[in-house]
Amino acid sequence: MYFKQVVVPGMGCFSYVIGCPAARAMAVIDPKRDVQEYLDISRDEGMKITHVINTHVHADHVSGDQELRSRTGADIYVHASAPVEYPHKTLEEGDVVEIGAAKFEVLHTPGHTPNSISLLVTDKSRSQEPWMVLTGDLLFVGDIGRPDLPGAEILEEQVKNLYDSLYVKLGRYPDHLEVYPAHGQGSLCGRGMSFKASSTLGFERKNNLMMQYKSFEEFRQAVMGEFPARPKSFSHIIQTNLKGAPLLERCPIDQAMNPDRFEERMKLGAIVIDARDTAAFGGFHIPGSVNIGFEKQLANWVGMVVDPKADILLVVKDREDYDAMCTELHRIGYDNIYGYLAGGIASWLMSGRPVEKLSQLSAQQLLEKLDKGQVKHLVDVRTPAERKAGHIEGSIHRPLSEILEKGLDLPKDEEVVVHCGTGYRSNIVASYLQQHGFTNVHSVAGGLIAWTNAGFTVNRQAA
Repeated sequence: MYFKQVVVPGMGCFSYVIGCPAARAMAVIDPKRDVQEYLDISRDEGMKITHVINTHVHADHVSGDQELRSRTGADIYVHASAPVEYPHKTLEEGDVVEIGAAKFEVLHTPGHTPNSISLLVTDKSRSQEPWMVLTGDLLFVGDIGRPDLPGAEILEEQVKNLYDSLYVKLGRYPDHLEVYPAHGQGSLCGRGMSFKASSTLGFERKNNLMMQYKSFEEFRQAVMGEFPARPKSFSHIIQTNLKGAPLLERCPIDQAMNPDRFEERMKLGAIVIDARDTAAFGGFHIPGSVNIGFEKQLANWVGMVVDPKADILLVVKDREDYDAMCTELHRIGYDNIYGYLAGGIASWLMSGRPVEKLSQLSAQQLLEKLDKGQVKHLVDVRTPAERKAGHIEGSIHRPLSEILEKGLDLPKDEEVVVHCGTGYRSNIVASYLQQHGFTNVHSVAGGLIAWTNAGFTVNRQAA
């Protein structure tokens, strides 16, 4: 049996290629939208892609099922309860799919979504006993799937289903069964996932806090405590996956725009995402642009800030970065990408058009201003858990997700200093505030990491 885990860095998405070289066929489970890697495996290993299986209707990334079917003719499989609108084959509890030596047995494991399945995988060339379980978004390494994404009206039912799937259905299987989830660290489909990409049922039962509750009521209270922020992209992604994602362009056109064309599209309402680093953006940027640096977890932050249906323009270093950004954005269903500024910010400057700056304060500069009482508002945009672990005395707490949803309840003409852990999120917020009329905004370069590395103290009592 052939087995390979495919990882999408930053998004924490895992997909799987499982097949049988002797049968010259393979399945792809939970594919990412850019499918060339699966096609390369198919070619290199001499196995045709015959099955595409979704463990559930995903909320955080657009599936590559339509792309794979268009290129290979493979059938798409989902649970019978999934209300998808595209042609597919259905799976039910107890169904078995065999590809040569590879055998998949379907477990209906609702909880993350009502249509979630897990797949017991057996390598018949070695044993008739299951070797591993692909748990989708039911059980992660160090956490479990969140039950709130399908909606508040079925949340209680989802929590009960989640408990039954984890404690009763998976409870029938031995400790040595290997666990391969659909997500890892970096995904917003859980809360405390490990960097490790696989585990065993026994290890999770012993060390995963969400697998150790003695009663359903204890489990329910823990699950309902606090859910991660839900990006505005999730609803769009779910609808895209229900309908079947439109196929990506086979021969993309070079969308390098001169400043005239770029500005034209801006005037028609396009959002400008500046993907340069925080220092470069702080030096000069196009007025009204938002800074979401091309770093890990970029897709999560775009999903928080930008409407999925928005027309998008990009400011990047070069064509290579533009292509990479397009891949990241397509993975979460942001398809209305009109192009990038040819020549980068320098071409905009040389055209004589106006620019803005975003002041970057060092840790030392911030301390000096605090000591002199010169900071009007110091805003910590990290998560509540980060805040609890330590914060700068005198700061107020307004998580990034809250500011994006409700705005910032401060006078727009007064000085606002924003900080996060590293400076990445504070630049997102600061550029967002500039876009919404705040005229005196600063971002703390290096964030709390720079502050503590400089030897400055933090208050560890929750505020």
